[in-house]
Amino acid sequence: MSSCLLYHALGVRGYRYLSTRFEQGEMIVSIELPREKLRCPACGHGRVHVIERFPRMWRTVSIGLRPVFIEMDVPKVQCQRCSLRRRVEVTFAQVKRRHTRSFQRYVMELLTFMTPQDVGRHLGISWDLANDIQKQRLRKHFSKPRLKHLKRIAIDEIHVGKKHRFITLVLDLESGAVVFVGKGKGADALKPFWKRLTSSRAQVQAVATDMSPAYISAVLENLPDASLVFDRFHIMKLLNEKLTQLRRELFHEAEGPLGRQVLKGTRWLLLKNPESLDHSKGEHLRLKEALQLNQPLAIAYYLKDELRMFWEQETWGDAMEFLEDWCRRAQTSGIRILQQFARTLQGHRSGLLAWYHHPISTGPLEGVNNKIKLLQRRAYGYRNLELFQLRILSLHTTRFEIVG
Repeated sequence: MSSCLLYHALGVRGYRYLSTRFEQGEMIVSIELPREKLRCPACGHGRVHVIERFPRMWRTVSIGLRPVFIEMDVPKVQCQRCSLRRRVEVTFAQVKRRHTRSFQRYVMELLTFMTPQDVGRHLGISWDLANDIQKQRLRKHFSKPRLKHLKRIAIDEIHVGKKHRFITLVLDLESGAVVFVGKGKGADALKPFWKRLTSSRAQVQAVATDMSPAYISAVLENLPDASLVFDRFHIMKLLNEKLTQLRRELFHEAEGPLGRQVLKGTRWLLLKNPESLDHSKGEHLRLKEALQLNQPLAIAYYLKDELRMFWEQETWGDAMEFLEDWCRRAQTSGIRILQQFARTLQGHRSGLLAWYHHPISTGPLEGVNNKIKLLQRRAYGYRNLELFQLRILSLHTTRFEIVG
C-alpha cells in the first residue's frame, strides 16, 4: 500500500506504510512515523530521543465490507531542549480516541440517513460509540450558538414525550435556527439563555411569545427595551378553547333530545374557518342549523371569525380602533366567556398592537416542532437529553428525505 493510497483511502498523511495482515475477517494496516518527523509535543523541537514505544490500534473507514484498523507503535520521546517526556501526537486521531478522524466523519455521514443502532450494526460498533461520535461533533459545532446577531426571536415550549416532557425553545426568526433549548418550561428554563444573551450584548428588538405570565415577566425583566409581541396562533387557540367551553355548556343546558342532537358533533365545525368548511359533506348546513338554534353560540362564532381581521388592518391606529370595538361588543354580548376573553385582550393590548411594528409570531416554531417529532421517530426516542438538545440546535442544517 503506497503512502498516496494510505492518505486518500484512510485519511492518514505523513506516515510510512509497513505491512498489512488479515485476522478474523479484519484488515490491519501497520504504519510508523518516520524518524525525521519526530518532534517534541511541547516546543516542536526536532532533537528528541525515543524512550519507549506504546502499541496502539485505531478503527478507520472500511474497505468494501471488511473492517480496517490502523496499527502503530506510538513513540514516547524526551526533548533535548526542554527535557520534557511525552508521547508524540497522532495527527489522524484525537487524543484518547480509538478511531480515526476519517472514521468519525464517515459515521456522521451515515447518521444523516440512519439511526445510531443501524450505523452500529452496519459498521460492527456499539450503539454508544455511534452516539458518542455524534455528540462530540455536534457539541463542537452547535453547543454554543452565537447570540450577538439576534434581532427578533420567538419563545415557546413544546411537549416531547413522557421522558423529557417539556422543553423550551428560542428561535432566531431571521435565520430559522434554534439558538437555545431549555429543560422544562416556564421562566426557570430560560435562565441560562438570559445569562448568555447578556454576555453576548445582543440588541434584541422584538420577542414573539404567548400570553404566559411567566414568559411576559421574564422578557420584561431581561429585555426591557424589546417589543413583546403576542402570538396570533395562541390568541386564536385560546378563543377556540373558550368557544368549545361555551358549546359544552350550551349542550348540557339544551332542552330535549332535538336541541342536543343539533349541537352534537359541531365542535370541529365551530373551530374551522368558514372557508375551510367542506360543502360536499354538508358541514356549512350543519353549522348554520346549530347557530340558528343557539343565539349565544352564533354571537361567539361570528365574533371569533371577525377577530381574525385584527391582523389585517392597514395601520396601527386602525388596529387599535378595531380591537376596542371588538372588545366592546364582546362585553355587551352578555356571554360570560366572551366577557372574560375581552378583558384578557384589553390587559394585553400593547403586545397585540406591537404586531404592527414587528409582524412576527411563533408560527415558525410549529415547523420546528414537526421536525423534532420526525427526529424522535427516526431515532426511536433519545435517552440522552444533551444529545437531543444538540440535534435540535443543528436542525436548521438538517435535510429530511421523504420516502414513499
